[in-house]
Amino acid sequence: MTLPDLLSLEGQIALVTGSSSGIGRATALEIARAGADVVVNYHGSPEEADAAVAEVEALGRRAIAIAADVASESEVVAMFDQAERELGALDIVVSNAGIQKDAALAEMSLDDWNAVIGVNLTGAFLVGREAVRRFRSKGLRKSVSPALGKLVFDSSVHQVIPWAYRVNYAASKGGLDLLMRSIAQEVASEKIRVNSVAPGAIATAINAEEREDDKDAMLKLIPYGRIGEPADVGRTVAWLVSDAADYITGQTLFVDGGMTLYPGFRGNG
Repeated sequence: MTLPDLLSLEGQIALVTGSSSGIGRATALEIARAGADVVVNYHGSPEEADAAVAEVEALGRRAIAIAADVASESEVVAMFDQAERELGALDIVVSNAGIQKDAALAEMSLDDWNAVIGVNLTGAFLVGREAVRRFRSKGLRKSVSPALGKLVFDSSVHQVIPWAYRVNYAASKGGLDLLMRSIAQEVASEKIRVNSVAPGAIATAINAEEREDDKDAMLKLIPYGRIGEPADVGRTVAWLVSDAADYITGQTLFVDGGMTLYPGFRGNG
């Protein structure tokens, strides 16, 4: 097969959680651009979700929006049920939904700890577990892909870089790394591929104030010299779920402009 054939997601159906905005939205669009139909999951704004659906449809693909809180077991199951009823059996699932609730350790409330762990880690578990169940029910479609299913988690450079004042977030992403690798180890023999992407500094609403207030300080952390765009991550996910990446499972791809190279240590630190 040619490289364009391997990169195509034609005939496949994808679910992207938290895809009404930011990295999730860019991921949904890049997957659609590669040929897949897309389920846009959201928890906040139905208007943003509808706009994302319209963008996918403008690319010539089918799309629907489904509201669900990924930290709720019943809502995750209902989301997968609706996705299958309206678009068909899923070939690709991207667990992207995530939140931050920042505070110094001594001031961090248990509610803020639980909220971040609930969405970022428990939510990833619930989405990943349901994805594997649905892939098994669907069965292998060799005419579409040699993989039974493709599952990708959206992690962060902070699965390896400590992050003071955000211990809940860093702990959730550190846990997500071993969640991903353990699932991958368990299901690889079934032709289910499980991987993660780990963005660094990406221009989204979550860091807009930080970028505006101290962009130069942020750039010092990025050897490549620019802040990433959501599409940088989206394109990586679209490649990772394609047949061009069929021999890759249990891996994290850092999309960070070199942030995990620890640039502060240039010249012996």
